[in-house]
Amino acid sequence: MKNFLHTKSNLKEKLKKRELSLGSWLTIPHQSVIEIMSSAGFEWLTVDLEHSAIDIATLQNLVGHVQANQMEALVRVSKNEEVIIKRVMDAGANGIIVPMVKNAEEAKQAVSWVKYPPHGTRGVGLSRAQHYGIAFTEYNKWVQDESVVIAQIEHIEGVNNLAEILDVEGIDGIIVGPYDLSASMGKPGMFYDDDVKEVLARIDKITLEKSKNLGFHVIESDYKKVVDKLDMHYNFLAFSLDFFFLGDKAREQMELLKSNIKE
Repeated sequence: MKNFLHTKSNLKEKLKKRELSLGSWLTIPHQSVIEIMSSAGFEWLTVDLEHSAIDIATLQNLVGHVQANQMEALVRVSKNEEVIIKRVMDAGANGIIVPMVKNAEEAKQAVSWVKYPPHGTRGVGLSRAQHYGIAFTEYNKWVQDESVVIAQIEHIEGVNNLAEILDVEGIDGIIVGPYDLSASMGKPGMFYDDDVKEVLARIDKITLEKSKNLGFHVIESDYKKVVDKLDMHYNFLAFSLDFFFLGDKAREQMELLKSNIKE
């Protein structure tokens, strides 16, 4: 496996400097998909445990393949819960994205479950992350300094408490979950509704005032949607996901093919 434990995280360095970082989302649990996506130049992939059928055993293999293909492996955990976060980190993830963070206390819990004492409360075990017992000291330093914790803001309550969430030590930034955020406002999927746009602008303003990293998951496989976010101070951007890239290209090319077939 790639020995990321003894090297600085490029993603962490970019987050510290608030530089642009581009990644994508993985829901299809196969090595080939990771290798194909690595050829596109993504810096990191997020393995999705919340909205996929991926289990913890499969996750460890996926994390290893992501890192072996020169990308950093983030994991969106299924919930903000101690055991799943501990197991994901023990599997060797570079960091986590925590769904549905609504207040500062929940953000503090997530950080605590990633870090060992005295910086957190994570229980100590020996697995892939610790090189199966021979590199715990190195990993202990790495996890305190280089691990990444991103709070996903996907509920209006999280927006209302955003300033306090951003002040939590150990939170490296936030990423907006557009579907759930709009749904919490009674407007699911209506990203261009005036009320939803106003809330997104409020997130932008608060995060900029706090000089924190602002992320967004652009669902569409359309690069122009990503460029639009750059004008709103987003610097941690997830560009679409595996099955959208596959499906959109397949549908596009089949439509073109059909339109050129003479009857």
